[in-house]
Amino acid sequence: MDPRSHDREALLERFCRYVKIETTAVDETSDYPSSPGQLELGKILAAEMLAMGISDTRTDENGIVRGTIPGNSAGAPAIAWLAHMDTSPEASAKGVTPIVHRNYAGDDIVLPGDPAKVIRREESAHLASCVGKTLITTDGRTLLGADDKAGVAVIMTAAARLLSGSSQPHGPVRVVFTCDEEVGRGVDKLDPASLGVAVAYTLDGEDAGTIENETFSADQAIVTISGVNIHPGLARARMVNAIRIASQFVARMPWHRLAPETTSGREPFLHPYAIEGGVAEAKVKIILRSFATEDLAEQAELLRAIAKGLEAEHPKARVSIEIKKQYRNMAEGLGRDPRAVALVADAMRSVGLEPRFEAIRGGTDGSRLTELGLPTPNIGVGMHNFHSPLEYACLDEMEKTVEVLVALAGLWGKERA
Repeated sequence: MDPRSHDREALLERFCRYVKIETTAVDETSDYPSSPGQLELGKILAAEMLAMGISDTRTDENGIVRGTIPGNSAGAPAIAWLAHMDTSPEASAKGVTPIVHRNYAGDDIVLPGDPAKVIRREESAHLASCVGKTLITTDGRTLLGADDKAGVAVIMTAAARLLSGSSQPHGPVRVVFTCDEEVGRGVDKLDPASLGVAVAYTLDGEDAGTIENETFSADQAIVTISGVNIHPGLARARMVNAIRIASQFVARMPWHRLAPETTSGREPFLHPYAIEGGVAEAKVKIILRSFATEDLAEQAELLRAIAKGLEAEHPKARVSIEIKKQYRNMAEGLGRDPRAVALVADAMRSVGLEPRFEAIRGGTDGSRLTELGLPTPNIGVGMHNFHSPLEYACLDEMEKTVEVLVALAGLWGKERA
């Protein structure tokens, strides 16, 4: 059997096994990791890494798994490959049932667990390029978790290939699996200096051959409305309904502009994504996004102006806003080592892919790591429609990304610190 055919089946098996482990991130906790399933998956990955020969594998006190593929090229810089073990809280990941669609024919895909869920070609333009390839979906009742278990499976398969006795020169490669990326805390417990690498790569993007070298800058706003609760029969001139004021706050946010549903490309947005509470207190959670970091302060001021207006209309209410910094545009820091982007582009060309550079309307662990001083572009791995039960992964793209990582390690093996 062709070793690469074996690698393909091992990649598929790994991926399908990993997605069955529920690792949903939880926003409403300060624990890291925020859910026990991430520790369960980390334990499995650590055991597999040790079994394949990554002898320094360890899981730290925060659940982050790391280990080193030893280099065989003296003087070559160390690099890191990262993926996150958690999945989005925006859809259930409990009881994931992966379905493998070999030799995809190009039709709409009806998901059998919920036939109302259909991956339609006209809504998923990427499907046109997948005819004849192997796709993995769920049965429609959960998300798949390809974000980012596709990245996890790709890294594990590339690591196994490098450790299989290949004579290709390469420097040390750190393998790192983080937690809670989906709730913005992926590298809160990871000191980039502790990795001892020149650059890093996150495997957390869509199409194979994509290099994401620019991202949004991001903050979060938590709007807290303090009202006055009393029995509704006695409420006249006394009750201050925080739910009603929270609704007014959202209604006054612009949506013909500065909203994700009405913007695209490099346009910024404000996005209320959660509202919770009762009459006495309600909270609205909002994300602020812009490719220009300085715009975030203007967005925060817009929210404060809405709050001030509502307090004037409801004198007994208090509307407070807490702004939390999340991440910054990675383009601002990738110039520290231009090889980070140049060599992955060369690696893609060497395996027959034409690299495509994208500025993404989102962020990754790489955004934070780059801001902290470690250049970390993001690489596409073949995951699509993520954060949704209509999610799917393309095995052929995942397999091609394994080749990219192996070639990338080889190119760094020729470099010197």
